[in-house]
Amino acid sequence: MAKSTNRFFQFVGTSKNVRSGQLWYPAADVYQTPDGWVVKVELAGVSPEDIEIDIQGNVLSIAGCRKDRSCGEGVSFQQMEISYSNFEKTLKFPASIDGAKVEHIFENGLLIITLSKAK
Repeated sequence: MAKSTNRFFQFVGTSKNVRSGQLWYPAADVYQTPDGWVVKVELAGVSPEDIEIDIQGNVLSIAGCRKDRSCGEGVSFQQMEISYSNFEKTLKFPASIDGAKVEHIFENGLLIITLSKAK
C-alpha cells in the first residue's frame, strides 16, 4: 500500500509554499518510539496528491487542500459543516529530524508518517 501512495506525496524545499486563504488545522497524534517518531494526521476526504510534506530542522510541516469532489453544477447545499479549503499542520520536535528516514502511508483518512532516526 505504501508504495502505491508514495508517488503522490511531494517533499517541498521550504515551508514558504503555504497557500493563502481560510485554513483549517487537522488533528494530529505524535508518538515517540525507540527508533524515532510516528505522526498520525486526520485528513478525511483529502486526496494524497493534494498533500505536501516538508521537514526543516526540528519542524515537520504538512499542508494541502481538501476539495469537495462530490457535487457538480446545479447543486445547492442545505447544510455545510465540513471545511473544504487549504489546511496546514506544523509540528515541532525536541531535536532535529533532518536526515531522518521518512516513510508514510495514507490509510482510512489518516496520514501516518514514520520518522526513523538516522544511523
